[in-house]
Amino acid sequence: LQIFPTNPEQTVTSGSYKTVEVLRPQPGWVELNPDSLWTLFVDVVKEAVQVAGIQMHQIAALGLSTQRSTFITWNKKTGKPFHNFISWQDVRAGELTKIWNRSFLMKTVRGISSLLHFFTRSSQFLLASYLSFTTQHISLRLAWILQHITEVEQAIKEDNCCFGTIDTWLLYKLTKGSVYATEYSNAILALLIDFKDTNFTFLLSHNFGSVDAEIFGAPIKITALVADQQAAMFGECCFDVGDLKVTMGTGSFWDVNTGSKVHTSRKGLYPLVGWKIGKEVIYLAEGNASDTGNAIKWAQSLDLFTSADETSKMAHSLVNSGGVCFVPSFSGLQIPVNDPYACTSFMGITPSTTKNHLVRAMLESIAFRNKQLYDTITRDVGIEPTSIRADGGVSKNNFVMQMTSDLTNKTISRPASTDMSCLGAAFLAGLAVGFWNDKEQLKKLIRPDMVFKPQKEPEEYEPAMSNWIKAVQRSLSWYSQTSP
Repeated sequence: LQIFPTNPEQTVTSGSYKTVEVLRPQPGWVELNPDSLWTLFVDVVKEAVQVAGIQMHQIAALGLSTQRSTFITWNKKTGKPFHNFISWQDVRAGELTKIWNRSFLMKTVRGISSLLHFFTRSSQFLLASYLSFTTQHISLRLAWILQHITEVEQAIKEDNCCFGTIDTWLLYKLTKGSVYATEYSNAILALLIDFKDTNFTFLLSHNFGSVDAEIFGAPIKITALVADQQAAMFGECCFDVGDLKVTMGTGSFWDVNTGSKVHTSRKGLYPLVGWKIGKEVIYLAEGNASDTGNAIKWAQSLDLFTSADETSKMAHSLVNSGGVCFVPSFSGLQIPVNDPYACTSFMGITPSTTKNHLVRAMLESIAFRNKQLYDTITRDVGIEPTSIRADGGVSKNNFVMQMTSDLTNKTISRPASTDMSCLGAAFLAGLAVGFWNDKEQLKKLIRPDMVFKPQKEPEEYEPAMSNWIKAVQRSLSWYSQTSP
């Protein structure tokens, strides 16, 4: 959790951070405790305001950027959750996802949609013809909950069940139950809305009300809710068609602005609503890798290094990884591999392998996954970007940044502040209350910190990447539904 107070000049740099504990009660399950999350959220807001030297009543508006596709259900009457948040990284519905994607119903939907597209040329039918579920979509994880938690099923029958992603739940808590809503960027991955229906339904709102005065001592207008990756795109000022950014945080997320067009992917990218300002609706196409920052945290917990800041220097101390390969797959491998049962692994370890070799292999794996995602998104969308914008905690790692620049053969810029999800939410909230007048004004506020230009030809990495791909292949289908 992180909170940053921001002024019109975007000069307030103080903020507050707290780590949310991730729960893994069983293999493949990833959860967050809702009570802990709420307590941390309130504490972080209070601390950030105190550090900034301002008062609650001075805050003009609150913007929230939240993790997407992480959901919860709760009792409508009491507000008590029926279970923990089910994280976007959770793969417990992997078998259910496989069954649905191979089902006669899904094959029929895809076949009929393809036929209808042939006759109508409708982009909606083309989109449906490639419809495929992943464990990152909420729908099948929610189906798993309905199958296994009878309390939820009973509450639905009694019309006493609320469902929501983190944005909905925080809004519900902040307003003490008076506002139950979500917004475009979060709803789209919950499959709650039609891409082409920009009027949307009662499920969505832009009137988010105000924080109840009892919580922070003063009412605060809530003028922006936005999913984290869309917020990062907005914070990076990726306002033009073809603008491309990568956020390297818990996972690596590659997003491209597709303008007013919903992109129909043949490679597994998913279309998103980026944002809606007035009548303008901007769409994105996205691909991701789940395990980036959390793999680094895991390695730190094993004492491979003391601080993540050391890792770039450790990697640079060697000319290569000594044949060691790392496959980052705590939550399976996403596009273009698409295997929820892949395992995390180190391969090629010898008696001469050192911690530095292991760390370099880990950082190389992040860059290799970046290369895979870059190639997938540029070929599928049909763009040739002139540059890439990067943010997120892992973007502070110069080794990863330079290697990604080399592999993609593109210039990559890193902003002074890598917390672009926070900045994007602040920009949207500020536009709503007149802090800023338009998007052009926002562009002037972005301050680049460092620019990485290709220093090696991509071909120089082919032997190492080929070896890494071999390791990936050997890590596939490791787990199954019957795994202990």
